[in-house]
Amino acid sequence: MKLKFGTVEEDVVTREEFPLEKAREVLKDEVIAVLGYGVQGPGQALNLKDNGFNVIVGQRKGSKTWDKAVADGWVPGETLFELEEACEKGTILQFLLSDAGQIALWPTVKKHLSPGKALYFSHGFGVTYNDQTGIIPPKDVDVILVAPKGSGTSLRRMFVEGRGLNSSFAIYQDATGKARERVIALGIGVGSGYLFETDFYREVTSDLTGERGTLMGAIQGIFAAQYEVLRENGHSPSEAFNETVEELTQSLMPLVAENGMDWMYANCSTTAQRGALDWWKPFRDASKPVFEDLYKSVKDGKEAAKSIESNSKSDYRVKLEEELKELRESEMWQAGATVRKLRPENN
Repeated sequence: MKLKFGTVEEDVVTREEFPLEKAREVLKDEVIAVLGYGVQGPGQALNLKDNGFNVIVGQRKGSKTWDKAVADGWVPGETLFELEEACEKGTILQFLLSDAGQIALWPTVKKHLSPGKALYFSHGFGVTYNDQTGIIPPKDVDVILVAPKGSGTSLRRMFVEGRGLNSSFAIYQDATGKARERVIALGIGVGSGYLFETDFYREVTSDLTGERGTLMGAIQGIFAAQYEVLRENGHSPSEAFNETVEELTQSLMPLVAENGMDWMYANCSTTAQRGALDWWKPFRDASKPVFEDLYKSVKDGKEAAKSIESNSKSDYRVKLEEELKELRESEMWQAGATVRKLRPENN
């Protein structure tokens, strides 16, 4: 259906026009092989299974994620297989390993992409930057994408709660003439609230910008800056954390999610309204050049190159843990750990 987003009319797919029963009918003869059980794999696989689709999981035997899959109810030899065996059995291969993992496994996956199969991604990275990844699908398979707008944990949690994350979808290659109905059915099957169309390039450039920007990188930077200013001016860790993070995440963002920023502004004190209206544009003007630099780095492929180089190193996990430790052991997030314990629902 066509809906207006601001002044722009877009095509979206809703559960009403493409119900779950239709999705099941479209995919009734398919075996959906979810390759990887790390970030997106568990949520998508479990949601598809609970929605009545024929799903198997491919994972490295003996790994922690293999054990996690077993704990989640996947049965070795029945619904859980080594990666290559899952590739062989699946008619739709959901390629949900990390970007570096996809590069490493690509020769194995490509070997099992017989004509008519579908290769499914939740990120446009591998195909868009194929000059760096080497992921060039054969011409006789469908190449499709469903990208939930959130983590795999959120996708599963919201599904269990009877809700859903919005997702984008894209078709890179339609070899069978069925790619569109296949991808939409999969999008409904994994629990999407609604689906909006994009392409692999736009998905990856918006996603890499968002992750480095307001979703994670920029928000942590803003949190840290405000927290440090408050602490430098004599405010306690508890006060600084509550005014910087806790009030935003627990009180204000849920209101924005429900009703929009304008509604949230209108329902705050007049003093808060005045300050927010006076200061949002200076923050926009200060940060927009950083976002422009970020987007250029994404567009030029520099962020992809950095990611591939870093994540492909044998000591990646060790260095990642060191960087995460810096965040975890910072005063701000140590204060946050105590604040979370004190929430009424935890007592």
